[in-house]
Amino acid sequence: MKDYTVIALSYDGEARIYASISTKLVEKSRKLHQTLPTASAAMGRFLTQSAMMSLMYKDGERLTLKIDGDGPIGPMTVEAFQGKVKSTIENPNVYMVYEEGPKKGKLNVGGAVGNGNLFVTKDWKGHYFTSSAPLVSGEIAEDFTYYYATSEQTPSSVGLGVLVSNGKKVIASGGFIIQILPHASDATISKLENILSKIPSITDLLRNHHLPEDMINILSDGTEKILEKHEIKYYCGCRRSKYKSSLFNLNVEILEELLIEDKQVEIVCHYCGKKHLFLEDELKEMIEKKKKTS
Repeated sequence: MKDYTVIALSYDGEARIYASISTKLVEKSRKLHQTLPTASAAMGRFLTQSAMMSLMYKDGERLTLKIDGDGPIGPMTVEAFQGKVKSTIENPNVYMVYEEGPKKGKLNVGGAVGNGNLFVTKDWKGHYFTSSAPLVSGEIAEDFTYYYATSEQTPSSVGLGVLVSNGKKVIASGGFIIQILPHASDATISKLENILSKIPSITDLLRNHHLPEDMINILSDGTEKILEKHEIKYYCGCRRSKYKSSLFNLNVEILEELLIEDKQVEIVCHYCGKKHLFLEDELKEMIEKKKKTS
């Protein structure tokens, strides 16, 4: 089954809900970045939220989201567009669990992410707008709940979860975003608060094979009206031609130095790990073209 997001209205149009299954895209990210379990959970939650968020904008807006925490994971970045996401992580080799308390033995995502800030940059036809919010827990879902309320003035609740097997594989991933619309009544808000206080964790829902439609049904108390369904996936789309243009934009002196020292240039994409190799003849050709046009 492909990963997908369902978008619905509920409570007579007073709330909007996004719900997703993202297992395949998060597992692809794990394989590409070779993340250990806690890093897999942190990045998986971030990717799932970003995929859903990218579907909130219909006019071709591209998003770049960054979680810049002081925990051992370091900065994480996601680029998202219409349900397609790709990511980078500074330190994928993080495996932390809670040592005590009610969460003992569970993955300590908050500790791995740490304190810091969340940044969201929207690219609309070449115009860039950046907003930010402090991380309130490092657990990702709570951080985005706070971001939506403070930076976008949209009261929301975000739930995210990633299940990782003992063998490090991602076996299930998903989440939801529920947003209160401006005309929502006090009765609807109270109803939602009651449901959110009792709903099982996302990981429990995933263990019980709940689909996005099931999550929406629980959150909406059966009042949902399904609007759209979108495939979501991890997709890099890097092109050799793009990296070639970047090389060509370097100074002639730098290109000549690369040619003398290495005879070739290898560029590795940080999003997918694909290697792009430029051999001696290509470097010479670039140098000659730049000299002729200078």
